[in-house]
Amino acid sequence: MKLHDTVAKVTQRIIQRSQTTRTAYLARLDEALKRPPGAQRLGCANVAHAFAALPGNDKLRVVAEKAPNIGIVTAFNDMLSAHAPLEHYPDLIKAEARKLGATSQVAGGVPAMCDGVTQGTAGMELSLFSRDVIAMATAVALSHDVFAGALMLGVCDKIVPGLLIGALQFGHLPTVFVPAGPMTTGLSNDKKSKVREQAAQGLVGRSELLAAESAAYHSPGTCTFYGTANSNQMLLEAMGLHVPGTAFINPGAAVRDELTREALRTVLGKQTGGAAQDVKGTCPPIGRVVDERCIVNAMVALLATGGSTNHLIHWVAVARAAGIVIDWNDFSDLSDVVPLLSRVYPNGSADVNQFQAAGGPGFVIRELLDGGFMHADVLTDRAGGLREYTGIPHAADDGSLQWVTAEASQDEAVVRPASAPFSASGGLKLLTGNLGRSVIKISAVPDDRHVIEAPCRVFDSQEALHIAFSADELNHDLICVVRWQGPQANGMPELHKLTPPLAVLQGKGFRVALVTDGRMSGASGKVPAAIHVSPEAAAGGPLARVRDGDVIRLDANTGTLQVLVPESEWAAREVLPMPDTLRQANGVGMGRELFANMRRNALTAEEGACSWL
Repeated sequence: MKLHDTVAKVTQRIIQRSQTTRTAYLARLDEALKRPPGAQRLGCANVAHAFAALPGNDKLRVVAEKAPNIGIVTAFNDMLSAHAPLEHYPDLIKAEARKLGATSQVAGGVPAMCDGVTQGTAGMELSLFSRDVIAMATAVALSHDVFAGALMLGVCDKIVPGLLIGALQFGHLPTVFVPAGPMTTGLSNDKKSKVREQAAQGLVGRSELLAAESAAYHSPGTCTFYGTANSNQMLLEAMGLHVPGTAFINPGAAVRDELTREALRTVLGKQTGGAAQDVKGTCPPIGRVVDERCIVNAMVALLATGGSTNHLIHWVAVARAAGIVIDWNDFSDLSDVVPLLSRVYPNGSADVNQFQAAGGPGFVIRELLDGGFMHADVLTDRAGGLREYTGIPHAADDGSLQWVTAEASQDEAVVRPASAPFSASGGLKLLTGNLGRSVIKISAVPDDRHVIEAPCRVFDSQEALHIAFSADELNHDLICVVRWQGPQANGMPELHKLTPPLAVLQGKGFRVALVTDGRMSGASGKVPAAIHVSPEAAAGGPLARVRDGDVIRLDANTGTLQVLVPESEWAAREVLPMPDTLRQANGVGMGRELFANMRRNALTAEEGACSWL
């Protein structure tokens, strides 16, 4: 299938824009590949330290026989339900390595926080920058430099982008990502959201709300809505960095442990093929796999599935780690032509288990390849290329892995073919105007809410909005401006706790919207929200000029975000500084003191909010 003209055009301009930085990146990768392999690079004392704790047979194998040694970087902790199943993965991997004449070591652990636990609290202000901490921790783990390849164990929001950014600093290593899968279906996401809205109105109390939340989030595994964590998994499938079809297999499923073993076989170039036959091949260096076409494939997969807006920040940072420069124009142009192929909450009522049952990533990738929306001629971790990622894994009678090619959708209310999509466009829009550059996710927003024009109410914190809502001050058409929420102001926390009150106002018939330099959760949905406004208010951006009562027009159809103030008045209006009391409060408590340098040096959201460039 011929590649769609827009996909080809966007890819080519990314290649041209990235020529200098990508060339420099690949030169570093090639220099690393010229070195002697594994432990042969190091002196005797270094080698002795590296393998002192290995069992005798493993030590003999890696030192005397020069067997490949695979480093494991794990984000295991049992605070995150999605990461709790990772506890025993290293044991499975080490045992499989021994069977194949190799060795494996846990190179290091990385921190992993749960945004669900920290939503609406001071701890959430560490969340975005935890991505860069994870990247640095990954680099520390791999800096021991005795590895022939790496396995990355992690699932959730900032963890996967952080692991990926860190792994790309060691672009010469073959690297496979190993997830744990989603928890089984509990209370539906729709019912959970209804209880949250009732709680926001005072119609139910804490006990009822806690019961609903606990029924939704009930066991090991990833949360079942299509937020940032599950978007991570979809993108890794589209980039060819998983064992095919691994993303949404539940913990405890019969095939789960074998998929983990297959990750080790894959990084060694000994993958399982059809009819459980071993396939000899080479797992390429991750820095070669993640090229401009691979990044475009990830962007397309995000748009085609209505994925998390957080990735308009994270995947910009991931691309930069590989010497590739992308921006929101690229996302917007792709969104105009990439069809929306899935409806998963918050863009529908289904959860990721229903998505998987209907065809999952395999179906979506096949449709995008066949429709000319993805590059087929890319390297992946597997010998069969990206077409392998159209397969759905299952266990044969003897327990071995087999893949069945995704065929027709099993539920067209959840996934549809490219010939009959839910929408002809991907549901993300770039907004520009005198309020700066912003993005909006419209795939779940009702059509009659794509344009909102109303007076604004300005808030300096999400808590202030909640207070006004509780005081019944917001019962009218309005646009809520929540500023001082960008990377430099307070670390750019998600503002997911604003969703219930705004949804209540919209449910009452008022025309409401949110405009903010902060983030919304990957679970944001039906209320129109212009987010990531750049430059942010704390950097002197336009939101610092906005005053209560200004009329704002948010128009997702034309892609504009304007404050309707005469140009001369707008130009003359004072840019308010961030209040000292707010800045001081944002920097104290919950460890926020330690992140001051990151806030000070953070790039804009459109530049990935990177603190390391």
